[in-house]
Amino acid sequence: MNPNSGMEANTTVAINCPSEMKATSNGVFQGDNPLDFALPLAILQICLVVILTRVLGLLFRPLRQPRVVAEIVGGILLGPSAVGRSHEFLHAVFPERSLTMLDTLANLGLLFFLFLVGLELDPKSLRHTGKAAMGIAVAGITVPFLLGIGTSYVLRSTISQGVHAPPFLIFMGVALSITAFPVLARILAELKLLTTNVGRMAMSAAAVNDVAAWIFLALAIALSGTGRSPLVSLWVFLFGFAFVLFCFFTLPPIFRWMSCRCSDGEPISELYICATLSIVLAAGFFTDLIGIHALFGAFVVGVLVPKEGPLAGALVDKVEGLVSGLFLPLYFVSSGLKTNIATIKGVQSWGLLVLVVFTACFGKVLGTIAVALFYKMPFQESIALGFLMNTKGLVELIVLNIGKDRKVLNDQTFAILVLMAIITTFITTPIVMAAYKPAKRKSKSEYINRTIEREDPNSELRILACFHSVTNIPSVLNLIEASRGAEGKEWVGRRVCVYAMHLMELTERSSAIFMVHRARKNQLPFWNKGGKADSDQIVVAFEDFEQLSRVSIRPMTAISPLSSIHEDVCNSAERKRAAIIILPFHKHQRFDGCLETTRGNFQWVNQKVLEQPPCSVGILVDRGFGGGSHISASNVSSTITIFFFGGRDDREALAYGRRMAEHPGIMLNVIRFLPSPDMVVESIVVDINKYDTNDVSAGIDERVLSELKKTEEKSIKYEERVVSNSCDAIDVMREFGRCHLILVGRMPEGRVVESFHLKSVECPELGPIGSLFTSPELLTSASLLVIQQFRGPLSSFSTSAMVLPEEVKE
Repeated sequence: MNPNSGMEANTTVAINCPSEMKATSNGVFQGDNPLDFALPLAILQICLVVILTRVLGLLFRPLRQPRVVAEIVGGILLGPSAVGRSHEFLHAVFPERSLTMLDTLANLGLLFFLFLVGLELDPKSLRHTGKAAMGIAVAGITVPFLLGIGTSYVLRSTISQGVHAPPFLIFMGVALSITAFPVLARILAELKLLTTNVGRMAMSAAAVNDVAAWIFLALAIALSGTGRSPLVSLWVFLFGFAFVLFCFFTLPPIFRWMSCRCSDGEPISELYICATLSIVLAAGFFTDLIGIHALFGAFVVGVLVPKEGPLAGALVDKVEGLVSGLFLPLYFVSSGLKTNIATIKGVQSWGLLVLVVFTACFGKVLGTIAVALFYKMPFQESIALGFLMNTKGLVELIVLNIGKDRKVLNDQTFAILVLMAIITTFITTPIVMAAYKPAKRKSKSEYINRTIEREDPNSELRILACFHSVTNIPSVLNLIEASRGAEGKEWVGRRVCVYAMHLMELTERSSAIFMVHRARKNQLPFWNKGGKADSDQIVVAFEDFEQLSRVSIRPMTAISPLSSIHEDVCNSAERKRAAIIILPFHKHQRFDGCLETTRGNFQWVNQKVLEQPPCSVGILVDRGFGGGSHISASNVSSTITIFFFGGRDDREALAYGRRMAEHPGIMLNVIRFLPSPDMVVESIVVDINKYDTNDVSAGIDERVLSELKKTEEKSIKYEERVVSNSCDAIDVMREFGRCHLILVGRMPEGRVVESFHLKSVECPELGPIGSLFTSPELLTSASLLVIQQFRGPLSSFSTSAMVLPEEVKE
């Protein structure tokens, strides 16, 4: 025997194994190539992946595709299907020796993402799933699962010969029957269907589908072990079931104990966050030890975290940004490096791709439509629901990657199924947009009362009150309290119906748990309507107010990108036949009394609503109207002032103020400005609001004010002030500005307004007088409501600044 043979064997092994990579380099100046070291190479890979996926996301945005489509396509482009066909590129950026670290980072990010997916599912809500949603879920799983098993026989006889039959059958069934819950939530939100009947049905069915898919996948993994012995698979499944039972009985009490020690509005202790994330990692370790997959442990922990209280939201805030933004895209690259589209060649392979895509769509869509029609859903809604339930995404890739790692799926089958996931997800949005357009409940002919000024002032008043956050609610409630008017038997038939809409910006970072659970908390009829999730302080505030008053309050939620959230506001006002929309100003008051910008992007939203409003619009500049909490009717004691210059907007403000004056705790001061005979208006063209001269009717103003003078109501005081210039008018506004609320028209008319040295205004949505009250030169402690009467579409806005008289600036 040659004594050197062992050495030669060892040398051969060393040559075939990738060389070990050190963590950090000494830098190029000391002769090191950073790409030969693990950390700089990982940084380069992450940056490349993030940049590519974000660019693709921007390209796919006009097509309204979810970001997951861009990430899957980006991963494929970096793999051997496209850029990776260059061996130099693969060897430099994705060398084989770096793939272990890449997969480790990708799976670590995936571990925490599956924890977030578990957070999105509320086991309690599944008990409240209706028969229709449950039937749709069962049909959406059963039909494509059976068709997937049938397709697996075709694949095993062609391109997947020799694979182990039982796990391959289950993997194919799961791959075709999955509905990606997070991707579905994103698509519904993008299409503004999240809070519609179709959206609620889809999310409820997808929740059931998700749970069933993970159970089937656990079964497939248990059957796909390397030791093909049925006894080994049985032990894996039994120990996995025991792990779930152990977590079910031990973890909820721990999480409830943590949640009880977390207060709303207070920072969550880092100890609880760290402990929860450690439990996630430990659960992943034990499920991997059992032989299922580390992802299952993280998913189970996420499901068991209580959805009530601030703990779940804090975990999302801590985990989601880093995981979704940096680590999760690495998983798509890891999948893309395994996907080689070039393996699909020949008529047979492309024919199998068509068969798989058709089978996936046919089974899911047909099963869903059949059950939806059985429960008497409209045909268009049934079609939209069928394609929505066919949404694939990251969960699909997880299934396929596990199947490939377990040698259940070969390269060609894996590539076909990845393309199937992309195609089915890509076609969802355009088909749903074409097939389903929610019909408006009321036609425009039935929508009559679009203003507060009307022939019958005793008819029902409908208000759409919008707010950004909890801090807006006290002033909104106090404004609603003032709007409800008088009490007594003679006012029994007079009703005020308020739709309180929470404006929530949908960003790339918004997760399904953020959208779905927030929507549920705002009393939208969701999975567990009437459940404990309604204990959210926003809902509690409106419920308490409704019980204490005669006002009907209906909370709503608008979840949209900032570019289209104004459409939600206008469409909701149209559907609810609101007479006025109340919008929050984009600035809030500081301790020194000045206003500072907090939600600058919402200034644009307010301006877009004012351009084509379906009814009158009011913008509330909140300076603490009524204080920091809701005031009961018996304790209301407020003074409201209206500065009347003339025009339809001022008349609308007067009509609103007169209704408020009917409240027993409100005093109304109406100050009318009259020009003196010697008033001279400087030759400055005032065109910022593009007055419609046909609407300027001094006769209507005189008739309305004449009726006001004849009133015998003790709660209304009317006074006329003659002014000779803008400075006199500002002095009058200072004199009567010491009140609780000021009402002004957005587009006042008349010589007094024209006497102001106005070139343009800083906040055109407030108009000249409203902007004056928000400028540092005219500080006031009163809140401000700027009102525009409905008149149809308006022109665009100016954006330059307002120039005040020199005397005012001193």
